[in-house]
Amino acid sequence: MKALENRVAIITGSTKGIGRAIAHEFVQQGAKVVITSSRRENVEAALREFPADSAFGHACDVSSYAEVEALVEAAVKRFGAIDCFINNAGISDPFTSVCDSDPTAWSRVIDTNLKGTYNGSRAAAKYFLASGRRGKIINMAGSGTDQGSNTPFISAYGSTKAAIARFTYAMAEEYRQTPLSIMLLHPGLVRTEINSPDNPTPELQKQLKTLNLIFDIFAQSPALAAKYAVKMASSWSDGKTGLYLSALDGKRKKLMLLSYPFRKLTNRIERRTY
Repeated sequence: MKALENRVAIITGSTKGIGRAIAHEFVQQGAKVVITSSRRENVEAALREFPADSAFGHACDVSSYAEVEALVEAAVKRFGAIDCFINNAGISDPFTSVCDSDPTAWSRVIDTNLKGTYNGSRAAAKYFLASGRRGKIINMAGSGTDQGSNTPFISAYGSTKAAIARFTYAMAEEYRQTPLSIMLLHPGLVRTEINSPDNPTPELQKQLKTLNLIFDIFAQSPALAAKYAVKMASSWSDGKTGLYLSALDGKRKKLMLLSYPFRKLTNRIERRTY
């Protein structure tokens, strides 16, 4: 039997990037997935990649609790139940210093990343507790989560990832005596539209040489993160909560750093944008 046979998962922000990779891996492992994005046209385009009986699309702005609640209701109506909710939707602020930042753009990152994670976690938990299901909630870590992970020039994004970690652990403790598994997944460094802007700010242009080197050393495919997501959504996490898995932990960072000269010499640097 496949790891996620007959399970249903909602994955926010799943029309592109890491969420899209997770959705494909879930389907490969027997799950049915709910594809979401704030843009309906992106949802419709992404659905063409999946078997009709394995995927359902629903446009949703995660910063709105009413829309997230409607997303859960639509998923249950379509598939009969849900077993996993992954709060993957996320955006980043333009690469700039705090004093040069746009307060509206900064706040938008908070609304999508942090408030969106709260909205998804709350709506999913209320459904799981009311239905008595052994629900899995997976929140996404990132730059800013781990100690020493400073995020200059993307202060909004880094702040949300630090806060999401604290929120996840707090919620896991609050519902420790329930069947809920509330977990945190770090997908590692993946080249996506978030960190590959078409029109880099002047500040980003100054830092590009350093940033490109960091990406060349540590960037990887989202496939590993997708496999970790499958593990967390499977029976492996039954009875567990507050778990943290990282696709770029200390051991892997060291491996990628040591292997960088060889990968550069053999032209095997991961430069694809997902």
